[in-house]
Amino acid sequence: MKNLKWTAILIPLLLVSLIFISSDRGEATSSITSLPKLLQRSTGIQAGSEWDKVQNLYSDQVNTLRKRPEDFTAKLQLSQLFVKEARVTGEHGHYYPAALQMLDEALLDTGISKSDKFMALTTKAGVQLSLHEFHPALETAKAAILLNNRNAQIYGVLVDCYVELGKYDKAIAASDKMVSMKPDLRSYSRVSYLREIHGNVDGAIEAMTMAVKAGFPGEEETAWAMLTLGEMYERYDMPDKAKIVYHDILKLRPQYPFAVAALADMQLKEGKLKEGENSMDEAIELIPEVGFYLSKAELYKKQGQKQKFESIMEEIYVMLQDDVDAGHNMNLEYADIYMELDTNLDKAKEFLLIEQNSRPENIDVNRRLAKYNLLTGDKRKAQEYYSKALLTNSKHPELKEIQLALKSS
Repeated sequence: MKNLKWTAILIPLLLVSLIFISSDRGEATSSITSLPKLLQRSTGIQAGSEWDKVQNLYSDQVNTLRKRPEDFTAKLQLSQLFVKEARVTGEHGHYYPAALQMLDEALLDTGISKSDKFMALTTKAGVQLSLHEFHPALETAKAAILLNNRNAQIYGVLVDCYVELGKYDKAIAASDKMVSMKPDLRSYSRVSYLREIHGNVDGAIEAMTMAVKAGFPGEEETAWAMLTLGEMYERYDMPDKAKIVYHDILKLRPQYPFAVAALADMQLKEGKLKEGENSMDEAIELIPEVGFYLSKAELYKKQGQKQKFESIMEEIYVMLQDDVDAGHNMNLEYADIYMELDTNLDKAKEFLLIEQNSRPENIDVNRRLAKYNLLTGDKRKAQEYYSKALLTNSKHPELKEIQLALKSS
C-alpha cells in the first residue's frame, strides 16, 4: 500500500483511461488482460489537467499493446507512468510491481535494441531503488551502463545506489559525471544530498534551491524538490523558512499531500494539536500515506489516548505488511517504529541487523544502531556505531543528540 516519507535517498525522478483492466500479477504475458490497471486518483490530487493527460497516456499505450503486444515503447511508457503514479498517489504496492511487470516483459524480448534495453534496465534499477532493493538495483544499473555510459540518468541511479550502500566516494564521482552531463533538477538534487551528508548544509540548501529553480512550477517533481528543501530548513532549525516553502508548494500545486502533512507536523510541534490533527486528516484524505498515520500515532501516544494509539498502530502494521508483500524492503521503517513509537527493542534489533549485514557502511544504518545501543544501555557499542555514522562528517541533528547521550554519565 503506502510507504513512509522517511526516504533516505533521492529516488530517481522518472518518467490512463476510462478503461480499467484487471490486474494479474502472475506470469507476465503479452495478453491485454494481464496489464495492470490505472487506479483512480482522489479528486484532491488530480492536479487540474494532469490527471486527464495521465489517463490519455495510459489509454494510448493500452490500445497500442492491444494491437501490437510486443511494442517496447508502450511497455516502457506504461512502466514510467506507473513509477510516477506511485509517487503521486502513494500506491506503491500496486504501481511498483506493475512497473516491474512491464519492464520484465520488455526485457524478455530477444530482439530488443541496445538503446531500448538500456532504457528498460535504467528504469528497472530506479524501481528497485524505490523498493529499497539496493544491491539488485546496483547490478541492474551496472548492466545498463555497459550499454551506454554517456547518459546522465544512469549516473543518478548509481549515485543513489552507492549512497545507500555506503560507497560515498563512488557516489560523488557518479554525481560529478551526472551534473556535468545534464545540470538539471535531478542532478542538482543529488549534489544537494551529497553535500548534506558530508556536512555542508549551506551548500546543500544552495544546490536544492538550484534544483527547484530548474524545475517546472507545479510539476510533481518540482514540488518534491521544494518539499526536500523545506525539510532541510526544518532539520537545521529554520522553521520559518520551511513554512514559507511549504505554503509556496501549495500555491503552485494545491493540496500536495506531503506539503499539507508537513504543515500539519509543524502545527503539532507548535502545540496546535487539534489544528494539526485536522490538517493531518486532510493529508490522509488525499493520500493515506503511512507516514501521516505515524504522526497521528505519535500524537495519540503523547496524549495518553491508548485505545486510539493501538487502533492506528494496527492500521499501520497492515499498511507496512502490504508494502512488504509487494516486494518493498521496510527494515529501517520497522526499526524506527519499534525504537521510537511502539517500543519493542528486540524487534528493532532484528530489523537493524538485517540492514547492517546488507550495508554495514551506510551512515544512516549506523546512526540507528548507535541509537539502539543507547536505548539498551550499551554505550561502548553505541560509541562504535556513532563513530561509523560520522564517516562523512554529517551534521544530522540526531548525531548531536547521540553525542550528548554518550557524554552523559
